[in-house]
Amino acid sequence: MLKRGNDFCLIECKAAMKKIIAIGLLVFLGIACKDDAIAPPKNKIDKETMINILYDMAVLEAARSQSYVTQVNYPSSVQFVKEKYKIDSLTLAENTKFYASDLKGFKKMYEEVRNRLEESRKAAGDVVNPNPVNASEGVVK
Repeated sequence: MLKRGNDFCLIECKAAMKKIIAIGLLVFLGIACKDDAIAPPKNKIDKETMINILYDMAVLEAARSQSYVTQVNYPSSVQFVKEKYKIDSLTLAENTKFYASDLKGFKKMYEEVRNRLEESRKAAGDVVNPNPVNASEGVVK
């Protein structure tokens, strides 16, 4: 059976341990959450060019995935980007890693790519199918 004095010591030890854990956690988070977790690459590609690269890769991968296009021998998206932007695959990989280290910024870049893809899809849809058919018509329920 514990005496009253031991209960007080037990409570004090728990409180001190909680403080130590909280301080340790704050120090760990402060070290782990640096602004530049990854240093910029030597051949840094500016943000707008990187968005253009991501857009071009998305368009080419979409074209390659279509069944009627597979008969055409398109270059790989990486090969196309390397030739168009005059960069090597290491530069592309380093810049992708650098921009991906900032998740919020990378998400904004991909949102811009998605918006451009949607605009392109709408423009192509108007040319390919000027009179769109309602998808719900003719569906048996």
